[in-house]
Amino acid sequence: MKNKSRSFVLIVCCVLILSGSRAFPQAAVPAPRDTPFPGTIRLTVNATDTDRRIFNVRETIPVSGGGSIVLLYPQWLPGNHSPTGRVDKLAGLVIRANGARLEWTRDPADVFAFHVETPAGTTALDVEFQFLSPTETDQGRVVVTPEMLNLQWNAVVLYPAGYFSRQITVESSVRLPDGWQFATALETASTAAGVTTFKPVPLETLVDSPMFAGRYFNRLNLDAAGATPVRLNIVADRAGLLEVKPEQLAAHQALVQQAYKLYGSHHYDHYDFLLALTDRMGGIGLEHHQSSENATVPGYFTEWGKNADARDLLPHEYTHSWNGKFRRPADLWTPNYNVPMRDSLLWVYEGQTQYWGSVLAARSGLVTKQQALDELASTAATYDHRAGREWRPLQDTTNDPIVALRRPLAWRSWQRSEDYYSEGQLIWLDVDTLIREQSRGQRSLDDFARAFFGINDGSRVPATYTFEDVVNALNRVQPYEWEKFLRSRLEGYGPGAPLDGLGRGGYKLVYTETPSDYFKDSEARRKVTDLTYSLGMVIGREDKLTEVMWEGLAYKNALAVGTQVVAVNGTAYTGERLKEAIRDAKRDSSAIELLVKNGERYRTIRMDYHDGLRYPHLERVAGAPARLDQILTAR
Repeated sequence: MKNKSRSFVLIVCCVLILSGSRAFPQAAVPAPRDTPFPGTIRLTVNATDTDRRIFNVRETIPVSGGGSIVLLYPQWLPGNHSPTGRVDKLAGLVIRANGARLEWTRDPADVFAFHVETPAGTTALDVEFQFLSPTETDQGRVVVTPEMLNLQWNAVVLYPAGYFSRQITVESSVRLPDGWQFATALETASTAAGVTTFKPVPLETLVDSPMFAGRYFNRLNLDAAGATPVRLNIVADRAGLLEVKPEQLAAHQALVQQAYKLYGSHHYDHYDFLLALTDRMGGIGLEHHQSSENATVPGYFTEWGKNADARDLLPHEYTHSWNGKFRRPADLWTPNYNVPMRDSLLWVYEGQTQYWGSVLAARSGLVTKQQALDELASTAATYDHRAGREWRPLQDTTNDPIVALRRPLAWRSWQRSEDYYSEGQLIWLDVDTLIREQSRGQRSLDDFARAFFGINDGSRVPATYTFEDVVNALNRVQPYEWEKFLRSRLEGYGPGAPLDGLGRGGYKLVYTETPSDYFKDSEARRKVTDLTYSLGMVIGREDKLTEVMWEGLAYKNALAVGTQVVAVNGTAYTGERLKEAIRDAKRDSSAIELLVKNGERYRTIRMDYHDGLRYPHLERVAGAPARLDQILTAR
């Protein structure tokens, strides 16, 4: 009898739960259709609460009559290639119709969807909520500081399910702190009483047109003689960081011209680089069709000589206007922001963009030829020591934005992480030099870029492509077994990196005891002691290991990320003391003794290492064609 009573109670509870329509809505989330949404959504954002870092949002969403409507919060974000919409930051959601509050219910299977029942005769929903942006880095990327903000419209909009994003029209407006200036690809309709209203655009365009705003602001023209405006819009932590020397401006202007010479087209009515010079707002590099979001070191201009490793950011994101936004992988295009993306072609989308970003940085003078060679040496060495290539093919790393969500990894060299970027860069160098070799210098990857990305000059309608389209386009430039070539590099295994492009380019990867200036500056900017190619580890802030190479010397001594180095040969640790100990160990047989701390446990380890410091460089191969030099030369 006791067991039967329990069974009866469980059955009753299940029936009550399943019948509770508010807890479990029966209506499905409508699939997007390529049909116009009736009316215009009005979206207003109050961004003045910079102390508490809160965006206050109001929307008016037209509806027709009564019945069910589903509002979506963007989940799958362009450029992120992943379901990274921060719906957890949405708070205070209140929906009204004709002044009366309506109840909403979050879909239990799709937590980015909100179900609302509207009364008969309802013509509009009035929606209010807050986006509670992170106040500390452990909550996510900081997008508001007392000096600047980064407003991404996908973070502050709910939109109706059932429509393609390009079929939903939105009129947006924003209120900023007094005295702040802003930049966005959106066009201003009016400014009144401190509120800027923008011209109505499709939701697709709105989300693709973020804003940088700040107290300290500068705007520079990068193509004064051109018919299509290209601007560099800078916000900074303080006014002194905005100073730009003529030669620095000239290099950024040359970037635009070198891109035009490469692609032979453009796919924007105007283009706005949004650049934040900050160590207070979170870093970002995110592409858009008519703009890009870029946050980099505060001394980008004022300490120009120290940050060459940060100067391929703008060329990379600019290239995405052609490769990624205009020409887009077919399985990465989605009708709205809540349909899952597929990332199989990111080795083209990001890998070739990484290649052209580095090349354009050199061709425009943003970096010197030597700095470009040193950057490539660093990349080649990284992947030549990427142990994970022995078990995981590059193609599988295109899933990392979805699988790993860019979370920290304990064993990156073994797990791999979005290697389609820089290993992809090495593959496209291989392709470029092979085309040059096969055609006896008559053709190159430049020809592919113009033929593939340069079509439909002026168009902003995405032109999608498949793997077969890439292969066919390469064959039109230079007939070869491109499908076999690409498959072998995408689906093959290590050990060792794909370095044929270096050799065919006239260089080889070597190691010396002296780091390049590029390597030293990068090490200083990252605030690390990089001993990747000697002890197999990198030491960062608080003297803790930030990377340990799989099966390297540190690994074999049971060290892991998070271990703190306390002392070197009985003396308190500094990076320079450890480097000196490595130099000394090359001259005698003494082991390097480290006192390390992990949690509350201390231990002493002895590293029997005598090969000295090792840093990557590219060395010219005598008699080999200097194809890499040709690639890096301005057009």
